[in-house]
Amino acid sequence: MASLSRALRVAAAYPRWRPAQHLRLQTLAGVTGPTAEKNVPYHRTLKEEAQGPSAAAQGPSQPLPSTASVVIIGGGSLGCQTLYHLAKLGVTGAVLLERERLTSGTTWHTAGLLWQLRPSDVEVELLAHTRRVVSQELEAETGLHTGWIQNGGLFIASSRQRLDEYKRLMSLGKAYGVESHVLSPAETKALYPLMNVDDLYGTLYVPQDGTMDPAGTCTTLARAAVARGAQVIEKCPVTGIRMRTDDFGVRRVAAVETEHGSIQTPCVVNCAGVWAGAVGRMAGVKVPLVAMHHAYVVTERIEGIQNMPNVRDHDASVYLRLQGDALSVGGYEANPIFWEEVSDKFAFGLFDLDWDVFTQHIEGAINRVPALETTGIKSTVCGPESFTPDHKPLMGEAPELRGFFLGCGFNSAGMMLGGGCGQELARWVVYGRPEKDMYSYDIRRFHHSLTEHQRWIRERSHESYAKNYSVVFPHDEPLAGRNMRRGPLHEELLGRGCVFQERHGWERPGWFNPQGPAPVLDYDYYGAYGKRPHQDYAYGRLLSDEYTFDFPPHHHLIQKECLACRGAAAVFDMSYFGKFYLLGPDAAKAADWLFSANVRRPPGSTVYTCMLNHRGGTESDLTVSCLAPGTQACLVAPAFEGNGYYLAVGGATAQHNWCHITTVLQDQRFRCRLVDCSEDLGLISIQGPASRAILQEVLDADLSDAAFPFSTHQLVQAAGHLVRAVRLSFVGELGWELHVPRASCVPVYRAVMTAGAKHGLVNAGYRAIDSLSIEKGYRHWHADLRPDDSPLEAGLAFTCKLKSAVPFLGREALEQQRAAGLRRRLVCFTVEEKVPMFGLEAIWRDGQVVGHVRRADFGFAVDKTIAYGYICDPSGGPVSLDFVKSGDYVLERMGVPYTAQVHLKSPFDPDNKRVKGIY
Repeated sequence: MASLSRALRVAAAYPRWRPAQHLRLQTLAGVTGPTAEKNVPYHRTLKEEAQGPSAAAQGPSQPLPSTASVVIIGGGSLGCQTLYHLAKLGVTGAVLLERERLTSGTTWHTAGLLWQLRPSDVEVELLAHTRRVVSQELEAETGLHTGWIQNGGLFIASSRQRLDEYKRLMSLGKAYGVESHVLSPAETKALYPLMNVDDLYGTLYVPQDGTMDPAGTCTTLARAAVARGAQVIEKCPVTGIRMRTDDFGVRRVAAVETEHGSIQTPCVVNCAGVWAGAVGRMAGVKVPLVAMHHAYVVTERIEGIQNMPNVRDHDASVYLRLQGDALSVGGYEANPIFWEEVSDKFAFGLFDLDWDVFTQHIEGAINRVPALETTGIKSTVCGPESFTPDHKPLMGEAPELRGFFLGCGFNSAGMMLGGGCGQELARWVVYGRPEKDMYSYDIRRFHHSLTEHQRWIRERSHESYAKNYSVVFPHDEPLAGRNMRRGPLHEELLGRGCVFQERHGWERPGWFNPQGPAPVLDYDYYGAYGKRPHQDYAYGRLLSDEYTFDFPPHHHLIQKECLACRGAAAVFDMSYFGKFYLLGPDAAKAADWLFSANVRRPPGSTVYTCMLNHRGGTESDLTVSCLAPGTQACLVAPAFEGNGYYLAVGGATAQHNWCHITTVLQDQRFRCRLVDCSEDLGLISIQGPASRAILQEVLDADLSDAAFPFSTHQLVQAAGHLVRAVRLSFVGELGWELHVPRASCVPVYRAVMTAGAKHGLVNAGYRAIDSLSIEKGYRHWHADLRPDDSPLEAGLAFTCKLKSAVPFLGREALEQQRAAGLRRRLVCFTVEEKVPMFGLEAIWRDGQVVGHVRRADFGFAVDKTIAYGYICDPSGGPVSLDFVKSGDYVLERMGVPYTAQVHLKSPFDPDNKRVKGIY
């Protein structure tokens, strides 16, 4: 036995030597193979296969059925949870195939921690369901104890900003009934006497957090699922996925092949964890994840540690998990070890612990609990885990193959998120869409050019891993995997001081810095792996200024962009927008079904609309321009007969939109073509009172209200280049969008800037758009508007053709919702005090929590903080407009209440005069 302090000293003194003999460990740096034996917490339950024959020799645990309604591949947390929830939904004939034994691979060695508070409302809901399943439902259903231990959770704040982050979580928790308390250092010491609190600002204590037992949970899930008619077949490796092409030309799942026979099925769920990429390749599906070593050590007995809460010391990047009368110590390091060659023979093995990598966790653990300095190490656990480019799971139906679903890439949180995600994945399979907003987990969030780009996947996955315990600031940006997709004006704007943001590979303008260019450099891995970190990195320096929950130092620069747009004009590069043509014999039928608004308008019309799912939730908001048929094809005017439509969608969600439309076209068998011209066209938007005067010098068209009304579009010449001009506004001003062929973007942009010089035209970025749009009350998809929000709840009933008899996707759900009364509404609030808000703040009405803020920003024209959030009636009744107006409201920011005023209309230009050119 060796103590943690000894391990720390040895690693520091001999950085090239592994302390194998002294600590009884065979630690070989860079070795990717598993060790034969380790003393681990679940040894007795899950190491039985070490004494028996191989899976292939022994054969499956039971005969394979010839057919199945659903086949789940992988018997870890997600596989078992998904099977259980499918069975609860009444699905019969579901089969889970596990190549070894349940929990083999990654689940069996997980720490099993469950923390209820995360900086995401959806994740809080998912975690709550997991907790209900493991702590209540399974035991009530089966009579078996899952191994759930409710010992509480304690988040450590060693800085003021960290404590502010915890206070944000506390406020969000109030909206979901999660009990939490911000404790002082003295209160923390009283709760956890062994803890060093000398360097603390405070802690966040969540009494009902706890620990799950992977073996107990998965075994109980499987037993409950089998009792409802499901099958679990162990020792049955999958060798292939058979596919078919239907008469519409769509690839679909047909069967699963194994070493012991095949199972015909229309649906496969890939829950293979680290091995999900290999399963995906069997089906021609790209699975963007990497495998890494992830480790913890288990200490000897510690006197006085019993019944203490689990601890996350984010600033030290370490966690302390209670394990009886000992602790498990682990964390996330800046230099994790990649598992380069994933072995398909790996089941219950472990890697040797690399003490050079793990040492940093020991330092943090000893600082937090000094008793660990003289505590022995009982065992080490270093196993594989899968990690993704944005540290979010990969879920949903793969765009490459219908009937092939993903439930993998859980970034070592598969136990914690398993219940909530298993339930939503089951709903996805059965109903075609989940009930909750799962966009952040949907595989379709990634552009297809990124999902097989190995450098991007590796860099982003590394950064997400290394920053897993970093403070989640509202305006943080990645440094890894940048410059993957750049618009036609990228270099032009960079030279003018543009500070770029990244959204799913696209570089888009964030704001403009008068100090000059701040290019994004190649990823330096934060100095890990022998990489030399960038010196005097202008972009990194500007980004670090954003690491605050206060107004950032360049707040006044964004103010200038916003007020210039309100007072004169601003030009926005929106080239990263998705741009599609919907063409073909059934284009009009498809448009009727896809779009909630009536788009059967004359050519030249542009309509703002939503696309819904069958639940009435909003999959997208976009503009649809009705085109005139023609025979002379060009980028801004395709050749087609009959009906055609030009779609402009938010760039961050372009892939999601593409997949949604494609799926609907396939399901309804519409004879249409969806053409993606996003890379071929740029989008330059000029907005503000002077926009007409500026563009009149650049375009060859009459821009008067009579000749070019709002919500119309025309083909025009701009500085000698053919473009499509659309009179629209996303900021509440007079303005036009110019949709420009890529090669023409720079000359058109320069012509606009030259014409605008005497009118006060400025460049502006998306930070200004965020402020201007919330000031005007325009919705942002996936902030105020999500797949679990209906247009009626969001105040967008005007986008729904409910007064017509035309069927559209989601109509039935909307009609039922309207008849029953809205159970929640999106409401606008303003706060007089100059305090920044970013979302997640609790909304109080008459002393009761009625919701939380979805989106907030500062409105410079109204000179107030503006926030939007959905509110409900605590009694469960409908939320009428009278209910909204009659209450007294408070927004709770980091535990501090701020009086708020409620608005039924936009606080800026509520009569919509400015978009009509009335100033």
